[in-house]
Amino acid sequence: MSRGPERLTLLGTALAVGLTAHTAWNVTRLRRPRDEPPPTAERVSVLVPARDEETTLPALLDSLREQTGVADLEVLVCDDGSTDGTAGAVRDAARRDPRVRLLTSSPRPEGWGGKAFACHQLAQAATGSVLLFVDADVVLAPHAVAGTVDLLRAAGLDLVSPYPRQLALGPGERLVQPLLQWSWLTTLPLDLAERSPRASLAAANGQLLAVDAAAYRRAGGHAAVAGEVLEDIALLRAVKRTGGRGVPCDGSGVAICRMYTSWAQVQDGYGKSLWSAFGSPAGAAAVMAVLGLAYVWPAAAALRGSRVGLLGLGAGVLGRYLTAEATGARSLPDALVHPLSVLAAAYLTVRSFVGRYRGTLRWKGREVR
Repeated sequence: MSRGPERLTLLGTALAVGLTAHTAWNVTRLRRPRDEPPPTAERVSVLVPARDEETTLPALLDSLREQTGVADLEVLVCDDGSTDGTAGAVRDAARRDPRVRLLTSSPRPEGWGGKAFACHQLAQAATGSVLLFVDADVVLAPHAVAGTVDLLRAAGLDLVSPYPRQLALGPGERLVQPLLQWSWLTTLPLDLAERSPRASLAAANGQLLAVDAAAYRRAGGHAAVAGEVLEDIALLRAVKRTGGRGVPCDGSGVAICRMYTSWAQVQDGYGKSLWSAFGSPAGAAAVMAVLGLAYVWPAAAALRGSRVGLLGLGAGVLGRYLTAEATGARSLPDALVHPLSVLAAAYLTVRSFVGRYRGTLRWKGREVR
């Protein structure tokens, strides 16, 4: 191997080792809802935006009926223009549980994203001091709501986002889905992110997100992030801008979610949003170049017999393994193909930008702008 590639292998390995050391530190700092939280006396509004979720919503609503430790709970579901039996599923649940109420979305105004507008309407109707946004394909453990509210209050935060355990069954899902938690556990300094108002130090997941109602309104709510594709991260940034604090945490003990059930859904789901995740094509290219240098280049060098590359490959696999163990994901053998996961992420990012340029991005029957 010539000196140029050797230096790149050394640099990539050093990056992989450093990032994995950071992952290991973050794992020790990772907040989690308690398994046995104290009861909450607060009124909690569980807010569910739903569009064509007839098959997934009943499981969520059933899990909400079984919540413990929350004496004052309301469940509001916004039917966001569904063409299936979503509204009927909510009505069925409401007949069994008077805490459940169906809202029908108004026509979406110009400049609003579909989910952001549904969440905005839900928040306007909510009466709780804590707003808990939950996606319709999530299923909650019985202590999930009480545990999340307890974490929000005990940590003195304004927003917490417990990442559900991601169910990944097919090969494409197993290749890509674990990168959700891995990405922020590897790159985001959690202690600093919790204290800092910097927008760049923000990660959140709208699958399960709790926010203090007063802090939400002070930040402008979803009206402040109306046109954002990644409205969850944008909401945390809005909270930070108005003096609030928030952080992602491990929610694998309180919630599960299967986002996508096929490689086609993985492509379309990430296609709708990855173009907006990096700020610009140049930003995306820079991030992917760094990830490729840290996790793909050493692996390629290891295949050619490089001991330094083997060290880099091992560091990348270890970081993925630590993340999986900390967040309830499948650790082995999936961590062993981490370089392929990074390549898949690069492919999905390029595909997202191409779709954005061509105007072909769609999600749940809507054009993504």
